[in-house]
Amino acid sequence: MPKESGRKVVATNRKAFHDYAVLDTYEAGLALMGTEVKSLRAGRASLVDGFAIFYNDELWLEGIHISEYSQGSWTNHAARRRRKLLLHREELTKISQKIRESGFTLVPLQLYFLNGRAKVEIAVARGKRDYDKRQTLREKQDNREALRAMREKNLGA
Repeated sequence: MPKESGRKVVATNRKAFHDYAVLDTYEAGLALMGTEVKSLRAGRASLVDGFAIFYNDELWLEGIHISEYSQGSWTNHAARRRRKLLLHREELTKISQKIRESGFTLVPLQLYFLNGRAKVEIAVARGKRDYDKRQTLREKQDNREALRAMREKNLGA
């Protein structure tokens, strides 16, 4: 069987960019069971309620939903179990120092396969307030209108 190459995205947390201001991103491996990998290859995952937290100097991913494997037997996994993130010790200490500050959290942004290995992109983020969210939407709308106006001017000339 040929080895898988490239990046295949399984799930994206689009709500995270709306709810959080992303500061730093990290790529981490995931410690998964066999049925979880098979379910991910079928594209059955959701990152919407996910977050990462430290337990005993280890980083764990909680709240993500990986559906049970349909052909699984009694060895199937729990859909919302805690999953260990695999990072280097230096990265873990860097992240833990940033998280100690008030208002910061770890949010999963994307779940994907990179050269056949399951990876998750996590971000150190700060929660946005309602007025920040409105400001971001207003900026997007203004940019869209400016691009539309420039396109119309260029087509008309």
